[in-house]
Amino acid sequence: MIKGYKCFNKNLINRYGMSFEVGMTYSVDGDIHFGNNGNGFHMCTNLEDTLRYFDGFNTEIDICEVIGSGNFVLFEDNYYGYYDMYSVKKIKIIKRLSREEIINIILNSYEFKVIRFIQGYKLLPEELELLKIKFANNISIMNAISYYQEGNLDIYSESSYS
Repeated sequence: MIKGYKCFNKNLINRYGMSFEVGMTYSVDGDIHFGNNGNGFHMCTNLEDTLRYFDGFNTEIDICEVIGSGNFVLFEDNYYGYYDMYSVKKIKIIKRLSREEIINIILNSYEFKVIRFIQGYKLLPEELELLKIKFANNISIMNAISYYQEGNLDIYSESSYS
């Protein structure tokens, strides 16, 4: 069993148009392979990694807690920093996370995870404020907020560091 997260389009619709429901278990036939042409249900043990395949800035998305079981394939992309991503034979949708639950998970994460999340999920003003308060002394997170959430494209320019 693997506990983790799965991202969906609004109303728990996956990228291929399949509908899911909280509390239900789904399975696939055949060998499990990872990727767009793979076979199995993608899931991640890191919430922020679910955003690799979904546009959390311009699309309404749902993030769910899930449990994967049966045969699985692990995918790790060290170059881009994605770890513990799986394609699993069976997946159970445990619960749809509220925005508040998602933000609380991120508020209790370490720098790398927070920055990755900030890069892929459009935060509401009050959510940004919570992150700014919690991470006020972390320049890397504050810069990521400024760049990815507030559109300050100069934050990473050479003149910003002089």
